Amino acid sequence: MAGSYWEQVIADDMSVPTDRPLGDLTAELTRMLGDTDPLLRDDIALPTLATWIERGVYDDLLAGLGDGMTTGLSRGLGGGRRVRGDDASLGPTGPDAVFRRSFSALVLGVCIERDNAVSVLPDTTVLGWGDRLVTWLLGETDQRGWVPGKGWAHAVAHGADALAALAASRHLGTPELTVLLDVVADLAITSTEQRWTAGEPDRLAGSVLAVLRRDLVPMSVLEPWIERLLTAATMDPASVEDTGADPYAATHNAEAFLRALYLRLAIGPRPPEVRGDLVLVLVDALRRSTPWALGPTA
Repeated sequence: MAGSYWEQVIADDMSVPTDRPLGDLTAELTRMLGDTDPLLRDDIALPTLATWIERGVYDDLLAGLGDGMTTGLSRGLGGGRRVRGDDASLGPTGPDAVFRRSFSALVLGVCIERDNAVSVLPDTTVLGWGDRLVTWLLGETDQRGWVPGKGWAHAVAHGADALAALAASRHLGTPELTVLLDVVADLAITSTEQRWTAGEPDRLAGSVLAVLRRDLVPMSVLEPWIERLLTAATMDPASVEDTGADPYAATHNAEAFLRALYLRLAIGPRPPEVRGDLVLVLVDALRRSTPWALGPTA
């Protein structure tokens, strides 16, 4: 029944139905963000909420909607971030709870983009959302991309998209933008069994470009930031001898991110003011991380 009702909404150009209160419609769509059925989650809930936000349906309710999305960010996580009780309206628990967290991040990003366009929220609201967003992203333990039979989980990519929206906010200055860069670096250098193979490096590079396009972060901050990533991206041959482990397991994500960032800067649109200098720094870093392929004697 729910699917057919919402399919008609989609067919009607996503006009807001008049037969039910907006609050009830929003609650149902929010629950569907965590559904394991990609038809309900990706094809109905996400585009409907995003469209209504972009059309201004929630302009007077944007703070409350965003707060609801930040609640979804903690669904199924342990410790102090766990949502109280077993509220079924929040969606599945266990491994499937990642869908609610990940898609809540996407919708939160759309809420921030709406504020970027119409300036309806105070800085305390947006910065509070930012704190909860980065807390979730750094604490997210499920970095799967495509989940067979259930579609995209994509927490890292969706978190990166939300970071990009946050970076464009008028409420963030140089200190806050620098924090976002550190968050991206923390993600890229943290050892994880999940290698990023579903576009995550490109999406994170996009969030960094959103920071750089503000033209507020100087090279004096960016150069040591790249150096930190380089250290994590450089394979240590001794690790093979010491542990017998795959030497690229710990460096793959950081290396992939550096390459993605280089491509975005070198050939992407709307270059930031630091593009020329930062490209040179990235070229040097990539040569040093893989000297056998890019070094002078390769």
